Amino acid sequence: MADKDTNIELIEKIQALKKQRNAVLLVHNYQRPEVQDIADFVGDSLELSRKAAETDADVIVFCGVHFMAETASIINPEKIVLLPDDHAGCRMADMITAEALQRKKTELPDAKVVCYVNSTAEVKAESDICCTSANAVRIVQSLGENEIIFVPDQYLGYYVANKLKREMILWPGYCPTHVKIQPEDILREKHKHPDSIAVAHPECTPEVTQVADEVLSTGGMIRLAKETDVNTLIIGTEIGILHRLKKENPGKTFIPASRKAICPNMKKITLEKVLWTLEDMNPQVKVPEEIRVKAYGAVERMLAI
Repeated sequence: MADKDTNIELIEKIQALKKQRNAVLLVHNYQRPEVQDIADFVGDSLELSRKAAETDADVIVFCGVHFMAETASIINPEKIVLLPDDHAGCRMADMITAEALQRKKTELPDAKVVCYVNSTAEVKAESDICCTSANAVRIVQSLGENEIIFVPDQYLGYYVANKLKREMILWPGYCPTHVKIQPEDILREKHKHPDSIAVAHPECTPEVTQVADEVLSTGGMIRLAKETDVNTLIIGTEIGILHRLKKENPGKTFIPASRKAICPNMKKITLEKVLWTLEDMNPQVKVPEEIRVKAYGAVERMLAI
């Protein structure tokens, strides 16, 4: 009981401070269940940043990883953006630097750079246009016949190139959490649950997306779960999303493709850290204006499409 009582006390303190600071609490689909439960909005990174822009909050508390808080800062420069744990990074985002991308652009001066939103502000600033896992196919399609450098996720890039039957130059980055999901995981669960739908995130390897019934972003998975008549879904992404899926669809069964698909950085934020960040108004994430303006151009071009 002590833990439950502690959580209630923490939540009451968070709610009071949130009101005092005029703060909005944005929580990613992969966060801990108890953190999702106190959110003003739960969603994917870009959806959450856009939600922040629509609110009159002075403070954004972003429960996600560093690049997500940066994206919130890029879109909402006048707001204070707080990340409850400044060690919550993204290993995929760290697989590319602005300097390395500049070198690649020098080698291929006519190519357009499409940058997955899972990247740093500096990398976004060196890119022509951003994309999400939900709109990547549409964004690449919008660039016509141009040669394309796709960064940093090779597997999302491969999925897009395969879908559009076109060549792209793929950066060799990947999500360490999604590559833990193996094709045999999907096939095993499909065998156990023959009436199910297997859904995989496009950050999974091609071998996994090829055996899945649907390949969808987290937002797409949330929508499919609500709309489908199928009662059992095998979910091939970070297991944090299962909490929201079960909560919003109590009559349905959700099976993780692999229980190994846990992002340690997504689990760093706790209720205590949310409280401390509101008390101290730290750690703050602020993108320098020169980089912000360039990065915003890449995000804005995506939003226009």
